[in-house]
Amino acid sequence: MKQQTKGCLTLLLTAMIWGAAFVAQSESMQYIGPFTMQATRFFLAGLVLLPVIFFCDKRGFTQNRPVTREEKKRQLLSGIVCGLFLFGGSSLQQLGLLHTTVGKSGFITALYIILVPLVGLFLKKRVGLNVWCGVALSLVGLYFLCMRGAAALNPGDLLTFGCAVFFTFHIVYIDSVCGALDGVRLSCIQFFTCSTISAVLMFALEAPTWQSIAACWLPIGYAGILSGGAGYTLQIIGQRNTPPVLASIIMSLESVFAALFGWLLIGQALSGWELLGCALMFAAIILAQLPGKRTVNP
Repeated sequence: MKQQTKGCLTLLLTAMIWGAAFVAQSESMQYIGPFTMQATRFFLAGLVLLPVIFFCDKRGFTQNRPVTREEKKRQLLSGIVCGLFLFGGSSLQQLGLLHTTVGKSGFITALYIILVPLVGLFLKKRVGLNVWCGVALSLVGLYFLCMRGAAALNPGDLLTFGCAVFFTFHIVYIDSVCGALDGVRLSCIQFFTCSTISAVLMFALEAPTWQSIAACWLPIGYAGILSGGAGYTLQIIGQRNTPPVLASIIMSLESVFAALFGWLLIGQALSGWELLGCALMFAAIILAQLPGKRTVNP
């Protein structure tokens, strides 16, 4: 249980970092296109992890024995798969924002809360009744926090739902491989994979300039170093000791922190309904961690 508590706290910190990144990503769109933002932020995220890997290897924190060729191959392939899921989710989310509101995007993205346990059923992973109740409560909280009365569907909503599907498989896949692999290396490889694909589309579809990139160095720096390099690496580390369904609920708190940081940093005050949504989501985290009987899969 102590290990799970550490994992939950790590994922809570991850959600906080991601929540603040919404402000950075929003500001960057005034200067550069979505694929330029992804290419630069994830390249920077991978770059800052290289000295971390070197330091950990030097100190013997990562491996206490020689790594076999098969293990290196698995590490590389797993990182590429994570990078593909990351690219798909991030790209569809950004494209969806061209046609839908930020609030609806946050709500639909966080539908991975319900998709993760549904995928888990197909993988024969049992989920406790209290966790299912936590999932339902968090969805209600997300509705109050993000929807703000906008209910009509549009093409942007469908793109964002595709983003939620990609992030669902990102979470489930990380849960299946993170226990046997080096989390920092896995994270580094996924960043360079996502950055490479984004760079190809950046040059094909956008017209980036060094001036425009330099103009938003602060949003890129935060999104790359903290949201990317730190946040996604902490996700992999935290998921080692946290069941995927509980992990998805905790990470969905990024919507709560996004609203809170929007309030604190750029003066977007929270309504009473939004505050209620925040409270319900925090209650869902507590409920999902309570001991209870486990349901039996059919």
